[in-house]
Amino acid sequence: MVGFDATNRDTINGSFICRLCNLILREPCQLSCGHRQCKTCMENAEGPAIQCTECSEQTQKNEIMRDKGFKNDMKTLPIICSFCPWNDLFKDYEEHLKIKHPNPICEFCEERFNSTIKLAEHKQKECTKITVPCPLKEFGCSEPVCRAQLPEHYLIENHQKAIIKAIRILEAKVLNESHERVLGMDVDNGQSACSTMMTTTSENISSQMQEIYETINILAGGIQTLNDDTQRLSSESIKLQSSIESLTQDIGSLKLSVQEQSSFLDGIKRRQEFLEEEIASLKQKIDDLQYVSYDATLIWKIVSFNEKMMDAQSERQTSIYSPPFYSSPTGYKMRARLYLNGDGNARRTHMSLFFVLMRGRYDAILSWPFNYKVTFCLHDQSPQQKHVINSFRPDIRSSNFQRPRLEMNIASGIPKFFSLAMIQQADNPYVRDDTMFIKVMVDFSNVFDTLLPYVSGRNPGLPMHIEQPLLTQETPIPTSNPFEAETVESLISLTSSCNVANMNDESQHPNHHFYFSSTTLVVEILEIRLVNLLSTFEILIFEILDKLVYDLACFR
Repeated sequence: MVGFDATNRDTINGSFICRLCNLILREPCQLSCGHRQCKTCMENAEGPAIQCTECSEQTQKNEIMRDKGFKNDMKTLPIICSFCPWNDLFKDYEEHLKIKHPNPICEFCEERFNSTIKLAEHKQKECTKITVPCPLKEFGCSEPVCRAQLPEHYLIENHQKAIIKAIRILEAKVLNESHERVLGMDVDNGQSACSTMMTTTSENISSQMQEIYETINILAGGIQTLNDDTQRLSSESIKLQSSIESLTQDIGSLKLSVQEQSSFLDGIKRRQEFLEEEIASLKQKIDDLQYVSYDATLIWKIVSFNEKMMDAQSERQTSIYSPPFYSSPTGYKMRARLYLNGDGNARRTHMSLFFVLMRGRYDAILSWPFNYKVTFCLHDQSPQQKHVINSFRPDIRSSNFQRPRLEMNIASGIPKFFSLAMIQQADNPYVRDDTMFIKVMVDFSNVFDTLLPYVSGRNPGLPMHIEQPLLTQETPIPTSNPFEAETVESLISLTSSCNVANMNDESQHPNHHFYFSSTTLVVEILEIRLVNLLSTFEILIFEILDKLVYDLACFR
């Protein structure tokens, strides 16, 4: 058994520390020189004598006695347990270890033991992961080393120098001891005693020198091994240097290849981003086409209403757009814009609903400014069908209703379309299954009839249900002069007959030249009537607009 370990071992007086195990003395025994060591440490030492590590004096094992008085003195030592915060007197330490730490674990190799004594012995002799001082620490090799690495440590240059130094010191010490013994002899013993002593000393010196020479031979062999290892390492170093140069070249080539690949990947990444944008655009177009309308009417289904409302309230997304819709396949492109939490003065009080003109493919041949009534309808999804309907007519003086130059014009509409207080009620009929429906209608029915020829002068932006009746009927020319009307009708009839005759045979009809003059006359009369009619319409439009502006002001 080795000594006791403790957290405060380094602060305890050195006289209580065993110099063999460097732990607190267990069953202290006193040598003839007065120094003390653990009983088991001395019993485990080889040979019949024990050499003190402090003063190098030797003591025969049979002369060593247990020092009970010193053991009693140790009882009052303050001790801090090496395994837990326990601290008390040394006399209670062994009992504490038995009770509280019956199966301690080595903190270096994590092996478990059945007693602290076994653990201490393991640390002292067996643990390969513990750090220990070099055996030649006193001779200059003071580097601490892991026990498992001691064989490699013995071959390093610093340790070899320490061995040589130790040999020289021991040799000098042996010679000095022998000389002192010779000088200290009693002259009266005579030459025989001197001769005997000299012989014994000579034999001891020879024996020790023999051991020294053997050690030197071992070291020489180790040095030769080191030289061989050095040559081998040098050869391997040259090979490694060549390999490193080759690898350096390969790395340079790889770097160049990586740079090329990186440039290629950057190009692919940009291309991928472009394609992702194109895919997103195509996906949006496909989504829009699923709900596209070409009859100036849009039924907008708004799903995930509550989520969109929370986004609007937190201002993550204050507005949402409807899919585009058209007045006809070649007509106006339009969409709605909804502020769920309100916009401007209506913020947090009303939903704001707006109408947006978009840039279309046929804008160049459409009539501008846009001047058609827009109606919004919030659908009541209950059987009561109490829809919320509101409408407005565009202000043709505003740029919002001129031909779009950008992707979209500025939105216009009804800021206070519907109260948030009503839409936020749990049982409101306008939001069911987290879905709301809004219908947008553009009224093209109030379109003024056009004079001949309608087919070539019609507005291609009109819906088919408005356009078709105008294609099949023309408006008679209004006049207050019966003669003038009769003249026009007769001229038209004559023109038609002449036109038919001309198609059959121009030379057989004397009215051939009259056909051209009568046609010119008809056109001139029609132009005059058209100007008068347009003037009347313009006056009527301004009267209607003034009335609407007044009604709108009263409504607000």
